[in-house]
Amino acid sequence: MSDAADTSEPFVHPSAVVDPGATIGPGTRIWHFVHVMPEARIGARCVIGQGCFVGPVTIGDGCRIQNNVSVFDGVTLEDEVFVGPSAVFTNVNNPRAHVSRRHEFARTVVKRGASIGANATIVCGVTIGEHAFIGAGAVVRHDVAPHAVVVGVPAGWIGWMCRCGERLPHADGTGRMTCAACGERYRTRDGGVARDA
Repeated sequence: MSDAADTSEPFVHPSAVVDPGATIGPGTRIWHFVHVMPEARIGARCVIGQGCFVGPVTIGDGCRIQNNVSVFDGVTLEDEVFVGPSAVFTNVNNPRAHVSRRHEFARTVVKRGASIGANATIVCGVTIGEHAFIGAGAVVRHDVAPHAVVVGVPAGWIGWMCRCGERLPHADGTGRMTCAACGERYRTRDGGVARDA
């Protein structure tokens, strides 16, 4: 049976806490010491690693969230997003312990197929484009274009990534690129790249 057809009950480790009101999709696995808050919506076929916290957020189908990641209110993960171990999402730009900022949560969206490396920090209020790749330890303060590879502190663009997860070569004179691994073709467009039909 393929993953897409998985209709099995979700697995929740006995040490995990899933609060009433949370929705967990079929085939999803939730591991040791995870806490899922009420109103959380976790799609099908996801893996939520040890020690994660999931707030009242939406997580799409087929996501993999590695150990020790907190997905706070204001964050949306679309389908097939990978979040590496100990990556950090924020939801307020100017936190103070003595000042409530719940009404100021800035929305962060991670689009379909994007990957976020271990220990990366995603500062709130950004959109990470489809199939973008955030390097380990990067600090993302601005939107990231679809298929872009960004690294460093602050994160800066260094190239483009195919949907299959391999780096794309530099564009030829016509703005086109072909993935050496899978043969998928792309072209530059509007400051980013798009699949070339």
